[in-house]
Amino acid sequence: MPRQGKKYLEARGKVNREAKYSLDEALDLLKETARAKFDETVEVAMRLGVDPKYPDQQVRGSVVLPHGTGKSVRVLVFAKGEKVKEAQDAGADFVGSDDLLAKIQGGWLDFDKAVATPDMMGGVGRIGKLLGPRGLMPNPKVGTVTFDIARAVRDLKGGKVEFRVDKTATLHAGIGKVGFGKEKLRENFLTFFEAIMKAKPSGAKGVYIRTLSLSSTMGPGIRMNFNALLMEK
Repeated sequence: MPRQGKKYLEARGKVNREAKYSLDEALDLLKETARAKFDETVEVAMRLGVDPKYPDQQVRGSVVLPHGTGKSVRVLVFAKGEKVKEAQDAGADFVGSDDLLAKIQGGWLDFDKAVATPDMMGGVGRIGKLLGPRGLMPNPKVGTVTFDIARAVRDLKGGKVEFRVDKTATLHAGIGKVGFGKEKLRENFLTFFEAIMKAKPSGAKGVYIRTLSLSSTMGPGIRMNFNALLMEK
């Protein structure tokens, strides 16, 4: 049996694997190579010139994309007192304190993002082993531990993307849907790219971005010309 399907092989045939494309060229190819019946997510992959085992070479942060991600995000908020109503008014899907902690300890994890007020982190820390491996642990570095609950919820609902380099110095993120069209994807990409550049750690030496590519969920990777991308900015 073939390792890849016919549609994938046809899409891959449209991409010169030795070439490096400009942003506009890559977005045009992205549309041509997205062959699935559903609206595929547009994904960015970067290999960075950092060594994540050193604290001063970590790359982590978040950015709100101007046109969102195209995904519905279920937001849970750990809060009490007046912050409960603030979270509900902002559109949080689940709000609570000890009741939610107990529910999660019982195995419930039916949400996508979590936010907590600082005074709730003592309790949240006790379930860190459940939340952490799934990327659900609130963190002040990405704005999900805060007393400004309304803003945190609106940002997550509106297209906030968190990013973090893995141990192989690679970073992945979704920046929208193919159906957004070229201009919206272009704006989302440039916003994301600028956030990665601003997140360059003090310990990074030499070339910061080693490789950069775009792809749709089911499509082939499209390598991008880093120098041409800098000229886009």
